[in-house]
Amino acid sequence: METFLDRAWEYIAAGFVWLGNMLFDLIAPLHFLGPVVVISLLALSTVILTKILQPYIMTRRYKELERQFHYWYQLRAETMKIEDQTVGRRMARNIDQAELNRVYYDYFFEGLMLGLAGKVIPIFFMFGFVNEFYKPEQMRLYFGREYVVAIPTTGSEPLLAGPVFWYVLSILVSYVLWSVVSRIVAMIRSSAKTEQKKEIAATAAKETV
Repeated sequence: METFLDRAWEYIAAGFVWLGNMLFDLIAPLHFLGPVVVISLLALSTVILTKILQPYIMTRRYKELERQFHYWYQLRAETMKIEDQTVGRRMARNIDQAELNRVYYDYFFEGLMLGLAGKVIPIFFMFGFVNEFYKPEQMRLYFGREYVVAIPTTGSEPLLAGPVFWYVLSILVSYVLWSVVSRIVAMIRSSAKTEQKKEIAATAAKETV
């Protein structure tokens, strides 16, 4: 078993190395844009990848566990509405022990694993990529300096933001921007649907008259 795991890890590590080299070959022609743009693009593409992967990594088992969890949770909530509170608590406890606790833990663990696959792994892969391919000596070679951007401070020396720091900051900013843009798009769609319903109602009223 240990031999199998060692061999599997070797293949996984080799796969990550191959992906890293291929990604660098793709991003290298963009180095003329500067480190700020390059690393920001890497962070933004990572966020977009996690958003694209999210709906596709939901397994059948996860969906079934989600359905079961909501079913047993709602059933438990109904038992708590029984007038005889003693009977209601006893029935709720039986539901917890028989099904709800098991389904909840399975549902939570499955969601955790899917979250790791869809979000954590891509983010940490790109983190490792930036840390490996944009070391200080390589930054000097590609961009002529060892830092991404110099942030002014109150002191005499500016704060030099390195590639890893800029990547983490860009990830956070990208998620915030994605959330804001998603809300704006949702508002625009909701407004468009409301206007469409008004137009349909107005048309129907004219035809009735």
